[in-house]
Amino acid sequence: MTMPAQDDLSIAKRVRRFLRDHPLVPLVVLLIGLVVVLEIMRPGIFNERWIGNTIKFAIPLAMLAACQTLTMLTGGIDLSVGIAATISAFVVATQVAILGTPGAIAVSLIPAVMIGIANGIGVGLFRVHPLIMTLGTGLIGTGCLQVYQRTVIATGSSVPEILAWLGTGRTYGAPNSLLVFLPLAALIIYALRRTGFGRLLYAIGENEDAARLAGVRSWQVILALYALSGLIAGITGLIYVGLIKAPSLSLAVPLLLPSVAAAVIGGTSIFGGRGTYSGTIVGALILTVLTTMLTVLQMPEGSRRIMFGLIILVVTAVYVRITEDS
Repeated sequence: MTMPAQDDLSIAKRVRRFLRDHPLVPLVVLLIGLVVVLEIMRPGIFNERWIGNTIKFAIPLAMLAACQTLTMLTGGIDLSVGIAATISAFVVATQVAILGTPGAIAVSLIPAVMIGIANGIGVGLFRVHPLIMTLGTGLIGTGCLQVYQRTVIATGSSVPEILAWLGTGRTYGAPNSLLVFLPLAALIIYALRRTGFGRLLYAIGENEDAARLAGVRSWQVILALYALSGLIAGITGLIYVGLIKAPSLSLAVPLLLPSVAAAVIGGTSIFGGRGTYSGTIVGALILTVLTTMLTVLQMPEGSRRIMFGLIILVVTAVYVRITEDS
């Protein structure tokens, strides 16, 4: 009489193991399902132009989610990426008339990298919790941006043509921003799978004490990690201001919560040691399609944020359930 129950338990364990080892499969199925539902809701929406627009808006989200994925692998998080991206976007738009496009782009990335270095020093050397450290630097960055905005209020702003071309342009139907995103994504995926730096991120996330006993200088890895996160956030801000074409003091801040959700949906564990960037990319696409569905339903921004928060909670609960006893 107990055999059916044992068989059911065995099947459940196999399903958990499959979902744990192949996280992309259910994600792709979910993405396809959302597209099908969207096509039913708005017949004819699925076409080449819609695909291009979806990818175009998913790229900045996927790039910020890369910061979350990399930091989450070590058991951390980066809540400063939204303001770091915004600062880079605002600086490039206000300095292009003074320094020219190349100079403005170079200068605009410096504050984002400095925020990342500050995060790395606080988390790696002084052992401040990543949530507290990155929240604090984000608030400091917000204040600095407001002060800077007052000093350049008379200079005006202008989005460089190259960034507008990258943000909004298309070549043979494909968004030009793929020229930046594809090499970046390939580099991150390769680094996580094939390089010592990627293996160190997983090792620190699995057990930082064991990694330290094995000779890993975790503070150096964390410092490099958060500096890299700041750099990626700065590049994201440049792409995003080219897409929006209107710099503001809160340009990329609304992408912060969705970037965390994209990483979590993509299978990255908030507890560290597990996750892939390929899953995060699919997670960003899922959220972009979901945003389109909410727009079709005319759901307000507040309700969208509630949904993103619920997504993070539900997916985290599912992850814990899947991985327990594994």
